[in-house]
Amino acid sequence: MSLFRQSSQYIAIGLLQLLLDWGVFVAATSLGLPAAPGNLLGRVSGALMGFWLNGRYTFSRHGQQRHGWKRFARFLVLWLAMTVISTVLVSYTAQQLGLQMAWLAKPLVEGGLAVVTFFLLRHLVYR
Repeated sequence: MSLFRQSSQYIAIGLLQLLLDWGVFVAATSLGLPAAPGNLLGRVSGALMGFWLNGRYTFSRHGQQRHGWKRFARFLVLWLAMTVISTVLVSYTAQQLGLQMAWLAKPLVEGGLAVVTFFLLRHLVYR
């Protein structure tokens, strides 16, 4: 599998995930939900879509989907670790700089985590 093909599809799907994640986070927190649960809600929304799309397209082999319970379990462990990091960073930003700055910081936090996550997904989850 071409690293270029995988990375370009991962970026496209990641942008969709980020848009969904960020939109849910902003909507939930603007309705009064604190930053930490709002971030969790956004990340769950994006993760479910991302697991399916990346397994179906980005990391598929010869047209075969790369889903299943074993892959989902590995994905879940990775997702939980990245969610803890994301939630700590976004919540800290909200506490220190305010909710609107957390809204702006979230895409940067998620973008940074996405780079690391790509290689971990490629080598640990969808292998």
